[in-house]
Amino acid sequence: MSGNGLISSIRSMIHADERLRSNTQSPFEQLRPQMNDVLGDGGILKEVVQLGEGPPVPQNASVLIHYSGFLEYSDRPFETTTGFKYPRMMKLGRDVTLAGLELGLLTMKKGEFSRFLFQPQYAYGEMGCPPFIPSSAVVLYEVQILDYLDSGQVDDFIEMSPEEQNTAPLSTLLEVVNTQRSFGNRCFNQSRYDNAKDRYKQALMLLGNRETQSDAEKEKIKIALLPLYLNLSLTELRLDSPHKALKYSNKALEIDSANTKALFRCGQVRRDLSLFLFIRKEDTNSHRL
Repeated sequence: MSGNGLISSIRSMIHADERLRSNTQSPFEQLRPQMNDVLGDGGILKEVVQLGEGPPVPQNASVLIHYSGFLEYSDRPFETTTGFKYPRMMKLGRDVTLAGLELGLLTMKKGEFSRFLFQPQYAYGEMGCPPFIPSSAVVLYEVQILDYLDSGQVDDFIEMSPEEQNTAPLSTLLEVVNTQRSFGNRCFNQSRYDNAKDRYKQALMLLGNRETQSDAEKEKIKIALLPLYLNLSLTELRLDSPHKALKYSNKALEIDSANTKALFRCGQVRRDLSLFLFIRKEDTNSHRL
């Protein structure tokens, strides 16, 4: 069997050599004519394979992406995230270390799938990254934007003084709160309940610090509070804290006493709380025996 494998390898090498002689253009050279020059210096070339929608990724955003990096003449990536069920949310300016990749991401929209060719100065430089990336290597990246959140706006708002936050437009505060809630939802869906709780509570704090000026503004803040209370109630249930879950369910009902989700959550919490108290009682009785 090893002999057959060796013969097969030799044949593959011969065929590859014949292909190279018959086609003087390398694979990356064949890609270049169908790609656009992002910066105008030829350092980052881009081909959109699947269009996205909405605005492009903003500066300092947090992006959820799948990506794979390839060297020329290699059909296997030297790095990829496609094997992860939940790829890590990466913050631009901090977690994305490849200059070309960060600049490329800023040209992309949600749902977009694109290919990029990065010259060495926008990739791994003259040194490369031994043993995987040779010196002065041009690399190909295939990138898909699954989602992004404007965390740069959140960072800027949190860095403001309380006075600046109160004078900022209410629409800005609500956008920041919505982004924090989206972060929390993503953490919850990945069973990272403590992280989700932190995001929801930070959003609550920002809304609670707002010195409202009118009844209309107060009403908008109540509307923003309701899903946060509901999400916190469910999160506390997942964290086995039924008393806290009930507290947040009741706060949701104070805002909207007929809210279907809030009523369901209260029933769910009371059921789990009864079970919790029953287990505690049984545990106490067993210790008495």
